[in-house]
Amino acid sequence: MTVTGNLLIIFAVVFDHHLHTPMYFFLMNLAMQDIGSVSVIIPKAIFNSLMNIRYISYSGCVAQVLLFFFFLGSDIPLLTVMAYDRYVAICNPLQYEMIMNRKACTKMIGSVWTASLLNASLHSIATFIAPFCSNVINQFYCEIPYLLKIACSGLYVSEIGVLLFSATLTAGCFAFVIVTYVHAFAAVLRIPSVQGRKKAFSTCLPHLIVFSLFVFAGAFAYLRDISDSPSFLDFIITVTYSIIPAMLNPLIYSMRNKDIKIALSRLLCQRLFF
Repeated sequence: MTVTGNLLIIFAVVFDHHLHTPMYFFLMNLAMQDIGSVSVIIPKAIFNSLMNIRYISYSGCVAQVLLFFFFLGSDIPLLTVMAYDRYVAICNPLQYEMIMNRKACTKMIGSVWTASLLNASLHSIATFIAPFCSNVINQFYCEIPYLLKIACSGLYVSEIGVLLFSATLTAGCFAFVIVTYVHAFAAVLRIPSVQGRKKAFSTCLPHLIVFSLFVFAGAFAYLRDISDSPSFLDFIITVTYSIIPAMLNPLIYSMRNKDIKIALSRLLCQRLFF
């Protein structure tokens, strides 16, 4: 369902010129990010469950950490860029097209993916540069807190430093999003049209909810003490920040969106009758 919903968003934005706007350009990138993040862990987990396999190669684990952090790590800066886009649209509507032009949007997205690749590379190097004292991970995929749990004592300081650096950047992005939405909500309250206020709130509030869910669940997952034996709570926390946002994003951002629905209907009619 997650992959299907996000693929529909991508097809709608790519093939419908009415959706060639900054907001939908960012939504398309978010859809690609969601597909990538779940594709890194879910197919492997399902295959292992069906085949009753409980192991992964060292190189496979490295690749999983790198790709998972690449896609999931892009979520925070991408949602931050989307918050800025909504802020400009609401607070500076007359200058929106000038500020959020094609060149600016391309630079923003390029910066997001470049920063995500750099972040993922740093985490992968810092995690696997240290030797491991065990080869047993009590998780359904290679998650960094569980890898640090089996790292030889005192040899994972570099990854702790990278995690703290990432946490600082995440806190900065979160603060930026909160500030932009405070200004956006203040501007929305001044809109005389009830329908206009409703549309603005329906766009911004879900964004803020998903962003907050992702940040707090991810922070708790990486800051909590990892137990020696896995618990159902550990599983729920991991799913909450790694899978749930990817499931909610197409529902919250796009499938409730009138323009997306019209675009999908138009594409379906074109395929059926031409």
